[in-house]
Amino acid sequence: MQKQKSKALLIAGLSLLSGAWATRAQAQQKDQLFPQAPGIVSYTYRNQFAKDVPATLDMIKGNGITDIEFSSLFKQTPEHLRQLLDERGLHCSSYGVSYEDLTTKTDEVAAAAKALGAQYVRVAGIPHTKGNFTLENAKQAVADFNKAGKILKDKYGLNFIYHNHGFEFVPYPEQVGTYFDYIIRNTDFKYVNFELDILWAFFPGQDPAKLLNTFGERFKALHLKDLKKGVAGNNSGGTDQNNDVVLGTGQINIPAVLKAARNAGVEHYYIEDESSASAEQVPQSIKYLNSLKK
Repeated sequence: MQKQKSKALLIAGLSLLSGAWATRAQAQQKDQLFPQAPGIVSYTYRNQFAKDVPATLDMIKGNGITDIEFSSLFKQTPEHLRQLLDERGLHCSSYGVSYEDLTTKTDEVAAAAKALGAQYVRVAGIPHTKGNFTLENAKQAVADFNKAGKILKDKYGLNFIYHNHGFEFVPYPEQVGTYFDYIIRNTDFKYVNFELDILWAFFPGQDPAKLLNTFGERFKALHLKDLKKGVAGNNSGGTDQNNDVVLGTGQINIPAVLKAARNAGVEHYYIEDESSASAEQVPQSIKYLNSLKK
């Protein structure tokens, strides 16, 4: 009888302790600015994927990441890549393709995205003469994005997003703003939305948090990146890949961006680290995100 009583007390004590731990964990999560695991852009690990796709997926899972945006299939069929993801409890939420493929192979792009299980199809560039992005380029992009986005949505149930790359932030003479603003304001929100790469907004002199506050729900995803201190920006759309540094160690006000993104209803937060040290830097960036308080 005494043994049973002691056992019951022990179980009750462990239950109380477990409950206290759970309550504490919930309270800590409530205090966090970014409580969830981020996603990752496959380009971050392009060199690793080129050598061994399954091992790279295992590394991603080992970092606690399950949400992936693929910018390449790395010589896999969409069906086989989906199988590798499913086996590991990972998923592809966004599939990145070229402007040319979006506009000339829309149905093929959609089929691949559906096979991967993606919700979004993403493009990260607009054809133009380097250093001279014009209103005509912006107008053509608007027309092409509206057309392809309508096909993707109406025919396949997919969502199109455009990812800025810095060159779009040229002042637009006929209004207060830039050609990026022009593209947002003239595309149909039912068929075209956006993925904000915060480095490629900051680099040409924009405030990523302000863009999120201004255009709100048009942004469905973010590329989380940081720019090395001391590096000056411009509208070129290019910089040394090793200027990508651990989140929170560069020039961008990451907490302000995350707060604005929350208010805007951003759904996906992908870390993209283009540097040669991405394997070492990504875990540090995740640790930084987890350390942020409201």
